[in-house]
Formats: sequence, structure tokens, C-alpha cells
Amino acid sequence: MSCSNCQEGFVLPGEPTGTISQDFQGAYHAATPNSEKSKYAIILFTDGFGLPLKNCKIIADNLAKSLECDVWVPDYFDGRPLVAVDNLSTPDRAGKKMTNLDWIKLVLSSVPSLPAYIHSRPSAVDKRVTQFISLLKDKKHFEKFGAVGYCFGGSTAVRFAGTDLLHTAVICHPGPFSISEARAIRIPTAWVCAEEDVFWAHSKRLEVEAILAAKKDKEEFVEYEFKDYKGTAHGFAARPNLNLPEIKEAYEQAFEQTVEWFKKTLLA
Repeated sequence: MSCSNCQEGFVLPGEPTGTISQDFQGAYHAATPNSEKSKYAIILFTDGFGLPLKNCKIIADNLAKSLECDVWVPDYFDGRPLVAVDNLSTPDRAGKKMTNLDWIKLVLSSVPSLPAYIHSRPSAVDKRVTQFISLLKDKKHFEKFGAVGYCFGGSTAVRFAGTDLLHTAVICHPGPFSISEARAIRIPTAWVCAEEDVFWAHSKRLEVEAILAAKKDKEEFVEYEFKDYKGTAHGFAARPNLNLPEIKEAYEQAFEQTVEWFKKTLLA
């Protein structure tokens, strides 16, 4: 559900411009800049830091501006994120390896978070997300929903890509998920892939792509794309080190991939 790299990264510059809506379970809302009511909504599934780390809010703001639709970031950890913001340290990138001491420190630092992990096990998170989407449908009457998920949120997006609640999804360096969940995908998906990912090995990434490709020319086929970003590691699309030119470029390209995917599969 989490990993060492989920506790590493940088805080994005700028300040969020959206609002926290208590009418929608404390979700962050980045409203469309368009004066007309948005027909579409994007739901952003955060990494283990949840709403306290402002990165997810800034990304939501930027998506709302680029796509001119509402973007929502649910508090699917129910106020108890898996990782505290003060645990944010230096970012990871391809080629950087965890030492044995690093792993020991990780295990020890994770012990206080065990209750939060239990509280936000996948089944509990999925129930909260389902309730949140139902609330948006009842009160906002959106015609279509897309989702983008990062790390923990990436695996959440995979699970919901196998339901009828979403119309399209972008999955960024996901946490662990089962092959059966990949086989169940029934909507278009775009995949933002790190070169090195401790949670999603390249062999598994190839296996998932093969599963989706095998549906070609079959009734259950859905559109997909995979893009690999050289020099990156788990977390780069959500917590990039913008001081590293190659990581900054990968972060920006991953954002553009997300925007273009939603233009093609949600807004078209």
C-alpha cells in the first residue's frame, strides 16, 4: 500500500486556489475557470500524503485550468493520511538504491502509521470513494467522470477502472494491485510509468500492457497507452525534484500526457 519512495519528494511551488468543501466530505474542489457549469468532473486520487500535502491541490488547480472542468480531490483517508508531510525528504530517481539501513529506518518509521493503514485499507477506501462519487452525481449531476491517481491513488484508479463509475482514468506510478484487477479494466486508461519503481516492477508493467493488448479485436477491448519516463522513479509525477532538469521535464510531460488523455477520452 505504500513504499519508501512514497515518503520522498519535493513540495510544488505556489499556493492552492481551490476550496475545501464540507458539503462533499471535506474534498478539495478546483472549479472550472469557465463561466459555464462543468459537465465533466475529474477525481484526483492522492498519494499517501493525502490532502495535507499541497501538491495534489496544485495539480488539481492546473488540471481545472487546462481542461476547463471541475476537479475534485476526495479525503479518502478520512482525515488520517498514511504519511505525515513532515516525513517528506529528498526525492528519488532512477539509479538511487535503498540501503539495508534505509529499509530498517523505513520499517521503524512506518510502525506509528499502522492504524492509518488499517483504517484506509483498499476496501475501506473504495467504500468512501464510491460514496463520494454518488454524492457528486446526486448534487452536481456531472455527465462523465474521469480519474487520475498517483502512487496509492494509482492502484485505487486501477480498481475503479473495473467498475462502471468512471469513464476514463490516468494511472501514475501505481502502488500494488492484482493481475485480476488489471484484467477487470473496462474503461480507457493511460499509464504514466517510472523507469524504476519499487512498487511496480517493469516486468509487471509489461504484463499489464500485454493483458490490455490481448483484448484487441475483442468486444471487451478498451483504448490504452503506456509512456515510460527515463531517469524517473516512483512518485515523480506527484512529488518531483524540480531542481533536476530531467525530472522537471518528465513531470511536465506526464502532466501533459494526462491533459491530452482527458481531452481525448473525457471531453471529446
